[in-house]
Amino acid sequence: MFIERDLKNKVHTLAKKFPVVGIFGPRQSGKTTLAQISFSKYKYINLEELDIRRYAAEDPRGFLQSLLEEEGIILDEIQNVPDLLSYIQANVDRMKKPGFFVLTGSQNILLNHHINQTLAGRIAILTLLPLALEELKRESLLSTKLEVMLFQGFYPPIYASRYAPTDWYANYIRTYVERDVRQIKNITDLTLFQKFIKLCAGRIGQLLNLTSLGNDCGINAHTVRSWLSLLEASYIIFLLYPHHKNFNKRLVKMPKLYFYDTGIACHLLEISSPKDLEMHYLKGGLFESMILADLLKQRHNTGLQPNIYFWRDKSGNEIDCILEKGEKLTPIEIKSGATINSDYFDSLVKWNAIAHSSASKGIVVYGGTEKQIREQGNAIGWKDSEKINL
Repeated sequence: MFIERDLKNKVHTLAKKFPVVGIFGPRQSGKTTLAQISFSKYKYINLEELDIRRYAAEDPRGFLQSLLEEEGIILDEIQNVPDLLSYIQANVDRMKKPGFFVLTGSQNILLNHHINQTLAGRIAILTLLPLALEELKRESLLSTKLEVMLFQGFYPPIYASRYAPTDWYANYIRTYVERDVRQIKNITDLTLFQKFIKLCAGRIGQLLNLTSLGNDCGINAHTVRSWLSLLEASYIIFLLYPHHKNFNKRLVKMPKLYFYDTGIACHLLEISSPKDLEMHYLKGGLFESMILADLLKQRHNTGLQPNIYFWRDKSGNEIDCILEKGEKLTPIEIKSGATINSDYFDSLVKWNAIAHSSASKGIVVYGGTEKQIREQGNAIGWKDSEKINL
């Protein structure tokens, strides 16, 4: 079962302009499928296969020369042979053929340096995250129950192959820790690293306190930063930073910690069913994470950079999300409750008073389905978050 991905249109557009198109994102997010469907006549090469990887690493010139008569080439998991990028550059400069090379990769930390050194100005980089709410809705795969979506997460195999989330995420985390982490960083104590990931899940939606996280895990602040960078680079977590604009108030400077996928977070939190989420103390944080990740997906799926922040001052006034579009700032509150309460709009009113903006610009995304237009702001259900003007 193929689920149509919104990024496909941008992939086709950029392949007409750039000689190299890179589709990067977490493992199992659908990069390979998207590349093969978008470029069905291209030669597909899987650099995970040991013999092919060895050929590409030991004789990169001969490897590429044997493929140049193809209509195009898809090189899957390019991070396995990063030195190949230098030889791709030489062929790109000689051939001058748009969209001939399509690269996929799942480890940012291994790719960024090599790409910046060799393919700058030659490559269009796109990010494919797990499924967006709109993509699932279009395929009639979106559950009507919020707790089910939080528990299942958004990785394509959960929907395309009907895997049980508990089984699939257990194997995903095991593979990530035992293979990818060893490849990216020399972490000797994988059990301690796995404890660290679980502690991060327990802090979802909270301000990031490096000292507290390090103390609870038994590691120093330097290691905390290093491991957080690793989780970011492999698309497990993202950090939401406070908006930089100062409204004559002292603002917090620490970022908030979120997971790209709530299914992974639920697994790490040992949540075993959607019912467990109904009264779970982190349901609000998981819901925030789902909505914020979906806003990121919407941006990436159109080839745009993230434009979301949060806002919090030293007095405790806070907005869950500030959407920045040029000079326009849109405050968004994210509430997991299924019924709209008047106090959902309190923070919007305070922020608008401080920012001297119109209250009608504020949005509440909540755990229900009804849409309401109020004087203090507009409320929309979680399944309609794609209607926010990005």
